[in-house]
Amino acid sequence: QVQLVESGGGLVQAGGSLRLSCAASGRTFSSYAMGWFRQAPGKEREFVASLRWSDSSTYYAHSAKGRFTISRDNAKNTVYLQMNSLKPEDTAVYYCAVRPPGGTDFGSWGQGTQVTVSS
Repeated sequence: QVQLVESGGGLVQAGGSLRLSCAASGRTFSSYAMGWFRQAPGKEREFVASLRWSDSSTYYAHSAKGRFTISRDNAKNTVYLQMNSLKPEDTAVYYCAVRPPGGTDFGSWGQGTQVTVSS
């Protein structure tokens, strides 16, 4: 069973940076895609970025392009989300999830990590 544990959230001022981590276990993830999502208060969860484990292909939401970078560490089975130039509108709970090979949906959600950006 896939387990995902997010960490690295916190309080940061606008313009600052944070790096989120998602430690994955329970599977060999070489054929999976890993994704970061976020949910702000009163809003639906939205896609932020994803990475295909096999070749490190990456995809970003428009709001994340140029500011966020998703990456992986094979040895640690960990995916990162480097967030720079943070804005108050980036405030949300950030979740990671996996999409199995051939699948269309992400799942096995972690517990989330809170990111708060003050103005």
